[in-house]
Amino acid sequence: MIRIERRLEQPRRLVVVVPVVSIVVAFLIATIVLLATSHPPLHTFRRLFDAAFLANGALTETVVSATPLAFTGLAAAVAFRMNLFNIGGEGQLYAGAITGAAMGLLLAGAPSPVVIGLMMVAGAAGGALLAAIPGVLRAFFSTNEIITSLMLNYVLALVIDYLIFDSHSYLRETKGFEASVFPQGKKLPPEATWSSWTIHGLALPLGFLVAIGLAAAVWGLYARTRFGFEVQVIGDSVRAGRYAGMRTRRKILAVMCLSGAIAGLGGASQDGDFRHQLDPRGLTQANYGYTGIVVAALARYNPFAVVLVAFMLGGLQNAGYTLQGADFPAGLVGVLQGLILFSVLGGELLIRYRIRFDRRPAKAEAAAPEPAS
Repeated sequence: MIRIERRLEQPRRLVVVVPVVSIVVAFLIATIVLLATSHPPLHTFRRLFDAAFLANGALTETVVSATPLAFTGLAAAVAFRMNLFNIGGEGQLYAGAITGAAMGLLLAGAPSPVVIGLMMVAGAAGGALLAAIPGVLRAFFSTNEIITSLMLNYVLALVIDYLIFDSHSYLRETKGFEASVFPQGKKLPPEATWSSWTIHGLALPLGFLVAIGLAAAVWGLYARTRFGFEVQVIGDSVRAGRYAGMRTRRKILAVMCLSGAIAGLGGASQDGDFRHQLDPRGLTQANYGYTGIVVAALARYNPFAVVLVAFMLGGLQNAGYTLQGADFPAGLVGVLQGLILFSVLGGELLIRYRIRFDRRPAKAEAAAPEPAS
């Protein structure tokens, strides 16, 4: 008989060894897929690595791809640490992009630091307000936050499309022949362009640096404050938190709003750092929120690991876009991401549980006397 027993203590060596082995297994399975499709694995992986990290300008493009993933990954990790499954990072990123772009347009002509700072505040507020809806429903009405946060993603996708494609809103460009034929968002003023710094050829956008700072702040909040301790207790057992006098409803709502604020800040970063306008089609096609869930899971909800995993997956995505063509398997990046996710999550079984092969029950049944008739 095969039994799965929960480990009372998780060996530290497994926490390091299992994820590494899981990634190796994922690449081995990907190798089999490449061989089955007549693609040389070593050559393909080398091209993938070069395009992600070594080619001219590759690191800058990888950072660009990693920035939104870091925000949505942190948003998911913040909620998951309390066993709250915020699947709404996608919609919360849209909400932050809407409010951030609106603030940037409204403050045209103001000093750039003021515009950028208020864009961040507006983006975080937009994401937090949207996340408050499933937060209130979970805290006060015991409604499953997975369903409500997921449904709001589709609502915000329709809202952001309506603002640019189906209306003459303040955010839509209405002047010029091109704008009337191809609807698009208004270009943000120069004051709303977020700063970037170039170090040895690597361009670091402000949003990426903000994401790193947020990772440090989230770690400090959860590891060094009373709030973080109470979140951990409530995440392990809501009843234990209530028995200890913790205000569980407020904590649930606060964590959901914090998670949404981080995702919304990522939406504002898209406006100020990269797109410089509200871009519904680009945001909805990128699926940053859903990929952020993968990032959080692979990082095991550690804020610093989230940034590292976002950088790695950003490199994979950048390489996929760069190499996409007839001689490169278009679905390889997606296959690799899926294999890494399933392998690492499967490895969690070995970290948290031990597998035992026990034959004693079968022997006991054979030796047991037959019941008297």
